[in-house]
Amino acid sequence: MHMRQVFQYLALSTATLLLASCGGGGSSDKTAADSAAKPAETTTAAAPAAATSAAAPTADSTDTLDGATLASLTGDAAHGKTVFAQCQACHSLEAGKNMIGPSLAGVVGRKAGSEAGYSYSAANKNSGITWSAEKLFQYLEKPARVVPGTKMSFAGLPKAQDRADVIAYLKAPN
Repeated sequence: MHMRQVFQYLALSTATLLLASCGGGGSSDKTAADSAAKPAETTTAAAPAAATSAAAPTADSTDTLDGATLASLTGDAAHGKTVFAQCQACHSLEAGKNMIGPSLAGVVGRKAGSEAGYSYSAANKNSGITWSAEKLFQYLEKPARVVPGTKMSFAGLPKAQDRADVIAYLKAPN
């Protein structure tokens, strides 16, 4: 029994660190301690939600869950750089520098799953997506919704303005 508790603690700690490195999506006011107190509830609640969620949007769809559109916002690259800081744990903006995630240099206009030297999930490679600014706006809201089976564990950016700002920064990172 003791070994099982150690394993559960290590698994929970690892998951918490992964979420923290990606910002945890920022959509919840719960702390890591709150999440740690209810690991079984989180796990069981997520499974039914995934089973009942709508199908992934098509490759050319840009509809978001919150109804926001990129065209309705003006991106602020300076703020986008600040928001992008949470992405830097996994992604680089240096061309050809893949990390845990692929380099995002020149991502706008690039076909999904095509960055040389990065091992993508089959879901990403076969998605048929070309990363337009609008598609990135949709994806950044909730990546697993847009590319089910992606290996990117980031929960997403719930604030539309943050997504618009990150995209402005990705387009002009200097």
